Amino acid sequence: MRVHKLTFAALAVAAGLSLTACQNDDADTGQSAPSSGATASSSGGGSDSGSSDQGGAKDSAGTSSATNSGATSSGGTGTAAGTGSHANAKVGKCRTDELEITAKDNTIDGDPDGTVVVELTNHSGRDCTISGYAGVDLKTNAGSLSAKRTGQQATSAVLKNGKSTYFPVNYPFNKSGGSGVRVTGLVVTPPDETKSVTLNWPGAATLPVTDGSGSPVKVGPVGSAGQGG
Repeated sequence: MRVHKLTFAALAVAAGLSLTACQNDDADTGQSAPSSGATASSSGGGSDSGSSDQGGAKDSAGTSSATNSGATSSGGTGTAAGTGSHANAKVGKCRTDELEITAKDNTIDGDPDGTVVVELTNHSGRDCTISGYAGVDLKTNAGSLSAKRTGQQATSAVLKNGKSTYFPVNYPFNKSGGSGVRVTGLVVTPPDETKSVTLNWPGAATLPVTDGSGSPVKVGPVGSAGQGG
């Protein structure tokens, strides 16, 4: 009977050990669940990372959008520049064929030299820019006489359609008592142009004969004479 009790006791111990082992196994399995949960969390972190990646994608998209916005802005600027270019294209240089060119005597009593004022009127139907010195040549019975620039600073200006600008031509009076050089015409070439117009000379009929030291006729830049001189 004692042997049976010992056997039962041994069996009970063994069963207890087995149960403990099972519980330990379950406990291990229970511990592995959080491990799996950590993995899931890590996966969730990966999801968060993915979300972060998505956030990055959003950021990237945002950057792309900003870039596109910049491109749009740049495009807008390009358009504006295009408009400016178009506007500049409209405000091109004044051409000879677009200008009505006339000349009149504007000598004032008591002046040491004679003055002819040349008027340039824009009749192109558009605004145009004009600056610098016009080419001026006097046609005489002794040949062509080119006017020298005064050296005055030239300024650029937009000549509105229908408006005028002026420049002076100064020349010495013939006080020699001789016949001098007879002036037969005035040739004007607008700034930056090659086409000329020939006008009647409105000034004194003759110029003094020069000694060959240079032209006695001077021309000022466009815009350096007011209305009427």
